Amino acid sequence: MKFSLISANPNSEIDEREGNKSIAAFPPLSLLYLAGVLLKEGFEVSILDQPGQGFSFKETINWIHKEEPDVLGFSTLTSSGRNSALLSEKAKENNPNMIVIFGNHHATFNAHRILRKYPSVDIVVRGEAEKTILKIAHYLKSGGDLSKIRGISFRKKDQIISTPNQILNDDLDALPFPDRDLIDADYHCVIAGGYVAPKKFTSIVSSRGCVFDCRFCSCKQLADKRWRPRSAKNTLDELQLLANKGFKQVIFVDDAFTINPKRVEKICKGIMKEKLDIEWICEGRVDNCSYDMLRFMAKSGCKVIYFGIENANQKILDYYNKRITPSQAEKAVEKARKAEIDVIAGSFILGAPIETREEMINTLEFSRRIPIDLPQFNILSVHPGNDIWSEFVSKGYIDPEELWESNVAACDVYPEAKVSKKEIMDLMQYGFFHQVVNPKFLLNQIIKTVKSPFRINTVASNISRINEIRKTVRKVA
Repeated sequence: MKFSLISANPNSEIDEREGNKSIAAFPPLSLLYLAGVLLKEGFEVSILDQPGQGFSFKETINWIHKEEPDVLGFSTLTSSGRNSALLSEKAKENNPNMIVIFGNHHATFNAHRILRKYPSVDIVVRGEAEKTILKIAHYLKSGGDLSKIRGISFRKKDQIISTPNQILNDDLDALPFPDRDLIDADYHCVIAGGYVAPKKFTSIVSSRGCVFDCRFCSCKQLADKRWRPRSAKNTLDELQLLANKGFKQVIFVDDAFTINPKRVEKICKGIMKEKLDIEWICEGRVDNCSYDMLRFMAKSGCKVIYFGIENANQKILDYYNKRITPSQAEKAVEKARKAEIDVIAGSFILGAPIETREEMINTLEFSRRIPIDLPQFNILSVHPGNDIWSEFVSKGYIDPEELWESNVAACDVYPEAKVSKKEIMDLMQYGFFHQVVNPKFLLNQIIKTVKSPFRINTVASNISRINEIRKTVRKVA
């Protein structure tokens, strides 16, 4: 039995134009983990990362025809769910007996809607899929009762059946390492349009889930508000494997990488002990980052850290249930600077329903005042799975049957929004450029770059792309 798995483009156009390769794409680790468990059980697997490999809609359909899978699986997010559905419809025109499976965030929170709207989708996997996909594979191979498989939704005659949620996997060390050779693509981590990782690059996940319950995030519902780590040794074994394969830079895509500082320090000490020649990137919470941990991170090769600062107004942070303060954010950035991490990025969200224009300006000014190297501004969006979506649905601000496939800005649907989407976008653009073209900021960045081989290498690798970078920066901002 053959499985073909696709990470689809965030694009629903059916055309014959060339694909749009995303230089910012990371390998679809969720599909690589599924491939690992299927291959271990003797099933054949192929993977296509549509954005990472730059495939158009037509090229993707041709790839499916060439692979001739028994099972076609899609990893879906809100941005790619519609495109995945259109691909499945087109693929089934030529092979109506092929089984189509949807999984990941979008599928988890919209299982019934997907099955009602798209007859081409046969099964929806909710939540983590390694256990579930093996059960489905053996069912398709040998038969049995589909309703006995946990964590799925499917049609039975005119009804949609949803089984109990799958039990989360607590032994992540037992999973096979993702085989990145299954995907024919080169990946680069991108910040503000420039290659931050010009060397051979990939992503890695050392833990799953998060114990926090930020209202704009769906992670807590997907992982039952639990954090499950791989052991430091298991993580180091994979890092060693990546180093042996020539990878020089990796990004940890954990939702809560720094939640256990002692574990982080073990990983850092292991990297130094084994003398792994790898530069790495991660995210961190501002309320959980001691100087000692940050210093270990810097010494072991951490070059970039993202802090979820989100906002400079305590009222808005409390609305998000972020459980941090602006003071903690400022201190975290200062500690990371003192620890000599090369690049410190701060992520900010504007557009909370109760947020005023003055409060947004305060956040922009705060981003300039603290010593971050890169501000990233986002408009608050709501989607199935996060608490704000649920609040808006319950209050009648959103018709879930109309907007479940869309990325919805909160300010577009909240009836008493104080600032329009256009105003927020103008503020973000002004705030970003006002910071990055500030002479004092530029001088500080030049001084830091001269002292940092990582920064020098990054700048050198992008000189030939300067016009492309300018265009992308404008688009991002």
